[in-house]
Formats: sequence, structure tokens, C-alpha cells
Amino acid sequence: MSLFLILLAAGDGKRLKSTIPKAYIKVNNKTLLEHSINNFKKNSDIKKIIIVYNKNHKKLLQNLNLKNILYVEGGKTRQKSAFLALKKIKKMGCNKVLIHDVARPFTPKNLIKTVILELKKHHAVLPIINVNDAVKRVKRNNIFKNINRNTLRFSQTPQGFTFKKIYEKHKKSENMIIDDDASLFTKDNEKVKIITGSKKNIKITDKEDLDVFKSINKLKTYFGIGFDIHKLVKYRKLYLGGVKIPFKMGLDGHSDADPVLHALIDALLGACRVGDIGMLFSDKNKKFKNIRSTKLLKKVIKLISDNKYFINNIDINIIAQKPKINKYSKQMLFVISKICDVKVDQINIKGKSTEKLGIIGKEKAIASEVIVSVSSYE
Repeated sequence: MSLFLILLAAGDGKRLKSTIPKAYIKVNNKTLLEHSINNFKKNSDIKKIIIVYNKNHKKLLQNLNLKNILYVEGGKTRQKSAFLALKKIKKMGCNKVLIHDVARPFTPKNLIKTVILELKKHHAVLPIINVNDAVKRVKRNNIFKNINRNTLRFSQTPQGFTFKKIYEKHKKSENMIIDDDASLFTKDNEKVKIITGSKKNIKITDKEDLDVFKSINKLKTYFGIGFDIHKLVKYRKLYLGGVKIPFKMGLDGHSDADPVLHALIDALLGACRVGDIGMLFSDKNKKFKNIRSTKLLKKVIKLISDNKYFINNIDINIIAQKPKINKYSKQMLFVISKICDVKVDQINIKGKSTEKLGIIGKEKAIASEVIVSVSSYE
């Protein structure tokens, strides 16, 4: 199954009454758009993500510097925006597609999995939740009819479709005003597979909705510290911060002996309270002999991500008499930010010397100390 995701983010969000467009409002240092992407991006079934954006918000979108994303300029209506995205991917081999409102930034991962699972057997899949409140029809602030809520449901996104089917329905309904994409199936009296949605999958429409989202996204923040030191020896390559440094000597160790990444790994493991580098990557284990520390860091990032932690910032000291660190710090920033899935401006690297004191000052060793801040949802 070649599955694509379309994220609709072209609306103005006028009902929110915010000076910042809804998709770019930040909660816990991430925009609602980034929250939505994070809910989906680790699902291996999804091959491509397409963001439909408002042309007036293009600069805000570019500032996010999102990776591996396709972009489509949206239309004036929801239907037009969805159809423009479908046309964009028509020749990309997509056979199933999810369409999701970026205004739902807290979609549970099990709901996403269920939609995808049912989409393998059905042409249209729709999450719904029950209406639990009494329902009234109102005219000019007066109630004139009670409505039986037993047959009423709220629909949610993501909604899943066979690509060919939803494309043709949008094509023949071009410029039609629709509330959601599944309505194009019910309009044609075609079957829609309904599944149980989630109350957590809230839609942010006004300020109160945003406040609710903030309240369920409370964070706990933790800190960790790491330190590592290795001897400089001949006939070894020198690696610092994941970067190969041209130098007359390298560092001695079981792995590539990168003290920067080793200190970073220990800081992350300490902050998340899941042990230390020796417990995970023992120097008695032959499979770690001469291994690049970038590979070890990737394993640690997956571990802390699986435990629902994410990195806020990283502060690194590299303590060396030689080589001079400033020359290579930008390369290190790029390597570390990519592996840790954080922006470059969330990392700081400082080169320090010991003013020729001790084994570091005598150019016999290099050390590093790292402090990190991580957070997790309660």
C-alpha cells in the first residue's frame, strides 16, 4: 500500500482571533503544524507528507525548515485545497491517502493506526465520536426544536480513502462547499467505514479549544549532565561531535572514542533516567569495537523518543588544547542537530582549553562535558 498524508493548513483560523495564523501558534515550543506532523511522521506506512498552505503564510512555513515534505499552495475553500493536493500527487503512485486537518494537533497514534488498518479493506474510513450533550435547534437565540442525539455523531480526521475514488469525487465536486471529504462518499450513497474516534483528538477552533490543548500538553522538564575524556594517541583517527577532524593524533577507546557524543549520550540517558553509556554499549562487547559514536547516539535518540522524551536544548563544552574547536563547530552542530532531530539553534558548542595545564594542556587528552534539557508529557 502506497499511503500519502495530506495536511490541510491553508485556513485563516479567524474564529481563533489570533494575530498568528492557527497552524503556526506555538504550544510547548512547537507549532500546531509541527505537532500534527509529529503525530504521523513515525508511522512507517506513510510514504509522503503533503502540506497545503496559505500563500499569505509562506514565510512562516519556510521558517520551520521542515524536512522531507511536499508543499501545495491552497485554494479559497477546503474542497479546493484538498483537490489541489490530490492533483499534486496524482502521478506519484499513491493508491491510498489520509486527509487531516492541522487544527487537530493531538491525534492519538492508535487512532491513526486504526484508520490505516481499515483503509486496507475499505475505500473510505471515517472516525466518529458520540454526541453526549442534549441537542437543540435554535433560531434567533430561541430553542424551537429538540433533536434526538442517538443518531448524531461528530466526525473527525484523519479520514482515509482509496486515492482513485476520492480524486474522482473531488474532481466532479470542484468548488463545492464541504465540511469534510467523507461527505463526498455519502453524497453519492457510497459506503463509509466508521470507526471510533477519540475525545483527545480535539479540533482547535477558538481560544478555549487552544487553552484545552495547552492544558493536556503539560510538560515535565528534566536535566542531565555528561562527561567523557580520552587519551590522544598515534595511529588513530580523531572524531569530535561526529566530525572527522584532521589532526596528527586520535583518541584511544573501544569505539571511535568521540568524547563529545559520549558525554552527550550520558547526559541524555541521565536526564531520562535510563542508565548510562556503559550499561547500553559495554566496552566488553565486540560489536561496539571501533563503532562510530553517531550510530550509538541514534540508538539513544530512538530509546528516549520511545519513552516519550524530546530534547529542549544541548550545551556542549569541548576541552582541548589542540585542535582549535571553533573551526569545526558548525559541522558538529549540523551532525548533532540532524541525529537528535532538533534545530541548530537548540545546540551550543564552546571550545575551551586548560591554559596548558594538566594532561589536556599538554595535548595528551581531550574531554567534553554536556548539559541537556529534555521534556516529556505528563
